[in-house]
Amino acid sequence: MSQATLSPGIVPGRLTPDELAVNFADVAPPLDRHEAHVEADRCYFCHDAPCITACPTGIDIPLFIRQIATDTPDAAGMTIFHANILGGMCARVCPTENLCEGSCVRNDAEGQPVRIGALQRYATDGLIADGAHPFRRAEPTGKRIAVVGAGPAGLSCAHRLAAKGHDVTIFDARAKPGGLNEYGIASYKTVDGFAQAEVAWLMGIGGITMETGRALGRDLTLDTLRAEYDAVFLGIGLGAVNALRTEGESFQNVRDAVDFISELRQADDRGALPVGRDVVVIGGGMTAVDAAVQAKLLGAENVTMVYRRSRDQMGASEHEQDHATSKGVRIIHGAAPIAVLGKGKVEAVQFAYTEIREGQLHLSENGFQLPADQVFKAIGQRLEAPLADLDLAKSGKIAVTGPGRTSLDGVWAGGDCAMGGDDLTVTAVAEGRDAAEDIDARLTGRPVEIPG
Repeated sequence: MSQATLSPGIVPGRLTPDELAVNFADVAPPLDRHEAHVEADRCYFCHDAPCITACPTGIDIPLFIRQIATDTPDAAGMTIFHANILGGMCARVCPTENLCEGSCVRNDAEGQPVRIGALQRYATDGLIADGAHPFRRAEPTGKRIAVVGAGPAGLSCAHRLAAKGHDVTIFDARAKPGGLNEYGIASYKTVDGFAQAEVAWLMGIGGITMETGRALGRDLTLDTLRAEYDAVFLGIGLGAVNALRTEGESFQNVRDAVDFISELRQADDRGALPVGRDVVVIGGGMTAVDAAVQAKLLGAENVTMVYRRSRDQMGASEHEQDHATSKGVRIIHGAAPIAVLGKGKVEAVQFAYTEIREGQLHLSENGFQLPADQVFKAIGQRLEAPLADLDLAKSGKIAVTGPGRTSLDGVWAGGDCAMGGDDLTVTAVAEGRDAAEDIDARLTGRPVEIPG
C-alpha cells in the first residue's frame, strides 16, 4: 500500500526495533528436556484415551508421551509423524484447548490438562532439527500425481503419496510453498521461518517436485492435469475474501485481514509496516484475532474486534480470545457493520446491535460508531479458482464423498476448499493424508493405512 493512500494516523515505526522483537517473540517457547519430562509424567496413559479421539489425525498421544517420559523423543516424533507429517506446525497452531487437551482426563482431576501441544512440539522439533528425513520411499510405482496447492492438505497428501513410491508434482500459485502456514498465521506463533523449514524437511522424502507461481485457472487447467497425471488432488484453499456489503467498503484503508497478515509474515522489517492509531477488525475467527493482536503488537493505540454473534459462537477459541484481550484488544459481541464512514478514507464505522428473533439474526435499531483510521475485514473466505466442472456443496466449497472424492473421476480434494472439516491446519492434514491413501488404493489396489 502506497503512502498516498494512507491516513495521517497510519504510520510505520510506531515502536522501536527492540519493542517489536519482544512483541513478536515466540508466544509459547519450547520445553527443555527437564520440563518435557515433568509434563510427560503428568499423563495417565489412558488405555481408551479421549485425546486420541479428539485429534483429527488420530495421533497415539499416550504412546508418544510415554516415549518422551522414557527419554526416547525421536521415537515420539516418529509416532506423531506417522499420523501427522505436519505435526510440528500443528503443535504450534492447533486449538489444543478444544481438541486433545480439551479432552484430557486431567481436566476433571485437577482442572489442568497435560500440555500435549507443547510435548508434541518438543518431540517433532528434535527430529526436524536433526535434518535427515526419517522416512524412506517405497519402490517406484511409475504413477504420477498432481497436487494443486502447497498448503497443509496438499503437503500432507504429497508426502504420503511420495512415501508410497509415486512421483508427485505440487503446483502452487504463490512464490513460496506452505499455504496458510506461511502466509496466514500470526508471526508470533511460527517464529524463525519455521514454516519453510518444515516444508524443506518434508520434501526430504524425495519424489516430490515443487512448482510455485502456477495457479489453477491461470497457468493450469483441470482438464490438462487429468490428461497428464494418473490422479489429481486439489488443496487450493479459499483465495477470495467475503465482502462486508456495506456503504463505504471501498474506502481507502479498508483491507482484507488475510492480506495484512500475509504482508506482515513476509516483511523483513516489521518497523516499516504502517499501522493505524484506531484499528477496527470485523469478524470473530482466528484470522480476526491474528490481525487484531498483530495490529496491537505493531503499536496501534486502540484495536477493537467486532463480531455479530455471541462470544461462544465465535470461530476463535476461548483461549485465543483471552490472548487477544490480554494484549489490549477490545472485543465487542452482538454487533454488525452497516456503514463505513469517511470522505474517501475511513474515519469511522457505524454498527448496529444484533438480536436473535425466531432463530434468525436481525439488526436492531440501536447501534454505535467506532472511530477508525484502518479497518480489517475478516468475515470468511470463499473459492476463487474457476471450478465449473466440479460439483459444489451448498457452502460453496467443493463437494466430496468419503476420503475427498469429487464429482470428477480421478480428482480428489481436501482442506479448506472442500466440504466438511473445521478449516483447521490439523483437519487439512488429515484430509490430505486420507485422500492420498484412497488415491494409492485406487492406483495400486493396496489396502488403506490410516491411523486411528
